[in-house]
Amino acid sequence: TKIGSSIKSVGEVMSIGRNFEEAFQKALRMVDENVKGFDPNIKKVNEDELREPTDKRMFVLAAALKEGYTIDKLYDLTKIDKWFLEKFKNIVDYYQTLASSKGGSISFEILKKAKQIGFSDKQIAAAVKSTEVAVRKLREEYKITPFVKQI
Repeated sequence: TKIGSSIKSVGEVMSIGRNFEEAFQKALRMVDENVKGFDPNIKKVNEDELREPTDKRMFVLAAALKEGYTIDKLYDLTKIDKWFLEKFKNIVDYYQTLASSKGGSISFEILKKAKQIGFSDKQIAAAVKSTEVAVRKLREEYKITPFVKQI
């Protein structure tokens, strides 16, 4: 392949958060505006897709975690470092926690932790079968507000 001066997209993003989970979910939303975050319902589990690095592998990985694949099994299939796999599992496990809090019965603690690990209002709404507006209203009632720190 010839190297030229034309700009090529490599799909890189940079996101900042207080923890890996938050930064990762923000990065996923920046790459594709149709993606809500590390959503286990976007793709189905397919071990061939887990082995092959592609732009959709993260969502197959999320589905595999939701289906109960172990960290060791996923490491064998993907060769992704176990530290990262544990962090991905934290997100999927919390997605399940949110999904079990259907409707408007999300406690302050559950909502605050969801925001701390990078869940958007839209993502929380999808998990609890509510609306983004309802989640935002509840978040405002709980006085959970986003803020930006200077870096």
